[in-house]
Amino acid sequence: MQTILVVEDDENQRKMIAEQLSNEGFRAIGAEDGAQALDCIEQTHVDLVILDVRMPGMDGMETLGRILGRQKNIPVILHTAYSTYRDHFVAWAAEAYVTKKSDLVELKAKVHEIIQRRMKVAV
Repeated sequence: MQTILVVEDDENQRKMIAEQLSNEGFRAIGAEDGAQALDCIEQTHVDLVILDVRMPGMDGMETLGRILGRQKNIPVILHTAYSTYRDHFVAWAAEAYVTKKSDLVELKAKVHEIIQRRMKVAV
């Protein structure tokens, strides 16, 4: 079972995404901020990270840099309501960029795409 870390400061969003991913057959764990995300990555094997950009304290861009600085092979999907971050040079290091919508269809499709691609490369 693939483990996905959902980093989202909004508790309801975090729980909803985790629940949807669990329904898709993934193990979903949550973190409410960048510091918690880094702790999770150090303590748990994570196959993919879904990362909000605007969070209190350490924002998603700084968190992305720190994640990839520690484990450069973890794919990260930036998941934000703000499309303007797409042009930020740090965002280029992410595997994907998905703008938040009222449904999770695009996000779940991107998760499946990345996981499948990674599994093919590993074979």
